[in-house]
Amino acid sequence: MLQHLAAEDPGALGTLLADAGMRLTTVELDEGEEIPDLEAFDLLLVMGGPMDVWEEDEHPWLVTEKAAIRSWVSELRRPYLGVCLGHQLLAAAVGGAVGKMPSPEIGVPMISLTPEALTDPVFSLLPRAFPGLEWHHAQVVEVPPDGVVLASNESCATQALRVGPRAWGVQFHLEVDSSTVTEWALVPEYEEVLTHAGGGDARWLHRAVDLQLVAMQSAAQTLISALMSELRRTSCS
Repeated sequence: MLQHLAAEDPGALGTLLADAGMRLTTVELDEGEEIPDLEAFDLLLVMGGPMDVWEEDEHPWLVTEKAAIRSWVSELRRPYLGVCLGHQLLAAAVGGAVGKMPSPEIGVPMISLTPEALTDPVFSLLPRAFPGLEWHHAQVVEVPPDGVVLASNESCATQALRVGPRAWGVQFHLEVDSSTVTEWALVPEYEEVLTHAGGGDARWLHRAVDLQLVAMQSAAQTLISALMSELRRTSCS
């Protein structure tokens, strides 16, 4: 797993993957850790973070990370799951483009599957519409040549995509659990955004997450279960 900020750890995804028999190896890129040889791994999970995919001068390891993602998806062709920044890095690494949004999307809106999702081995098992925790000011503005948009909403046209046969990215935070907003509020940069967006503090986002947490975690469980089935299928082929 590639991690870019301690507060954006795998959360509920870590529990779901552990329950499925997976053992996570965490690489904290923001702490200077280097990406190991990926040949020995079965799944690449890439989490979110406050940086943007184009901030290579500020975060030089982004260059190495995008090259590793490109190799994993295009050469090794093994299962990939990117969340928020990890979703954007997937697109940027394999020929797509990421840019700033007219205004940030922060909250818990509804997300709808596209018609293409109905034949996807993972997303076809999700509800046609479901809530998702959003926190981003950048989005995929150009889908990679081998990419398919799987989910969308009014604020962001590419809420989820698949690249090739087995690389998936989601703009929303699949890892959300009951402590997510509390942990984000402790990050100074995040606290400032939360306060501005909520008109005073983070309680508005806590309430929104609490109202939809069961539905969001159900969607995450369905997605991870389908992803594990796909991993087992492809490892046997």
